[in-house]
Order: sequence, then structure tokens, then C-alpha cells
Amino acid sequence: MIVGGHVILSHGLESGPNATKVSRLAAIAESAGWSSERPDYSTLRSAEARIALLTERCALAGGRPLVLVGSSMGAYISAMVSLKLSLRGLFLLAPPVAMPNATTFDLCCEHSMIVHGWDDELIPAALVTAFAQVRALPLLMVQDDHRLSRSVDLIAATFQLFLQHCEGS
Repeated sequence: MIVGGHVILSHGLESGPNATKVSRLAAIAESAGWSSERPDYSTLRSAEARIALLTERCALAGGRPLVLVGSSMGAYISAMVSLKLSLRGLFLLAPPVAMPNATTFDLCCEHSMIVHGWDDELIPAALVTAFAQVRALPLLMVQDDHRLSRSVDLIAATFQLFLQHCEGS
């Protein structure tokens, strides 16, 4: 059994590396024996530039088991990177499964999970549930909006269990 690895947490477009959700999940990862980092994408407006930075950060993980966590745009870039790299886990919050003028959203990681709000005003819940159903992905739907700010405690508890699952595989 592998204990620990490295977690890279990617914030959303209008957020930053010290945002509430990614900060809380980073603390959970570290308390579970995983190292973590939260790259700052705030000066990078394009998805391509963000994907390039995340790919670069993944390469520096040194072969340790790698889990990517992303919120909104961070979920998009994490999923896109999962198509290129072998990951231990992929934990996505409010993923934009359909973005105008963007590469089709998809992912490739055996241990993946999505958390999404029923009242998400940017990404309709129906699109996310359909995406998860077609791929048989674990999906936690919460009574919240796009920011998921009312669900941070539940997301944190779910992420803790998700990391345990990643360690056991």
C-alpha cells in the first residue's frame, strides 16, 4: 500500500491559490501525509497556458503518486492533463463539462470523482450528471451553487475518503 504522494490543487478562473476550497483540501492532503501545492494561475487567462503550467508542475512530482484537484476552470485543466499523464486520482469540483470555444471536456483516470451543485448557475447540473453517468463516475450532487461555498465541510470529508481510496489502490 502506498501512503501519500503529491496533490496539485487548481483554482478557478476568478479565484486564486488561497481560495477557501483549495486551501482546505490542501490541509486535508497534508494531514494525510501527502505533499501539496496550489499553483497560481491568476495571471494566465487562457486554458492552454494553465494546462501548460499544470503539466509542468506534474512533471516535478518526481514519480510520486499524483492526485489532481480542480475547481471550475481548475477542474477543466486537471481533466485535460489527465488525458496526457498517469494519475492516481482526479477530484473535480463544478467541472465545466461544456465550454464554448474549448477542447471537448473529458478525463482519463481510474480514480475520479465529481462534486457539483444542483443550483450551479454556470454549468447546468443536467450536463454534469449526464457526463458522469455515461462514464459511470462517482458523483456527489450538493444543494449549492457554482462556488460550492455552502458545501465546503462535506467536500472536505469526501476528499479525505477519496485520498484514502487513492492510497489503497
